[in-house]
Amino acid sequence: MFAEADLNFDWVFLPWNDLLPSVAEGRTDGVWCGQGIIPERLDIVDFTDPYTIFNESVIMRAGEAVATREGLVGKRVGAIADSANMRLARTFDDAILVPFDGASDDVLGDMVSALRAGQIDAVVDDDVALGPIAETHDIDMAFTVETRNPWGMGVQKGRDELREGINAAIARIKIDGRLEAVWTKWLPELQYPF
Repeated sequence: MFAEADLNFDWVFLPWNDLLPSVAEGRTDGVWCGQGIIPERLDIVDFTDPYTIFNESVIMRAGEAVATREGLVGKRVGAIADSANMRLARTFDDAILVPFDGASDDVLGDMVSALRAGQIDAVVDDDVALGPIAETHDIDMAFTVETRNPWGMGVQKGRDELREGINAAIARIKIDGRLEAVWTKWLPELQYPF
């Protein structure tokens, strides 16, 4: 993507809860990591056009998975605070929401560890992230909600030239089939969203 946009870049690894602030404050130029384009984030950064669309899933300990959101009544459900996943979790009537602040280097790992330890009963996250975890011996996929959350790159407000350059690159790799080819190779279990 960046080569297509003719950009040189360096990856900067930050805890989840510092990704958007780092862009808003100008410490980084953009955030690529799992950024669903949701209203709360539009106040902080501008987004490129979507480069993917994912749904959200729920995982639970093996043998305890429920088939619908109604099965989560009274269950402790973990999700990243202020995320699209937490927005979905809020729709689970009478579930007990457990927000994870994302201050560590591995918030998903933190949530899965809490699930395995019995500190929570379920985890909500993107289907692309939870699919491989649900294939382990002690975790099952409960269900997936077709939220079709668009993901984009968040860039600092006012960086229109950067955003437009990346948009043009996204458009080119969608049109010529390169994005679909990469998707098919690395995510064959998920339907290509465009």
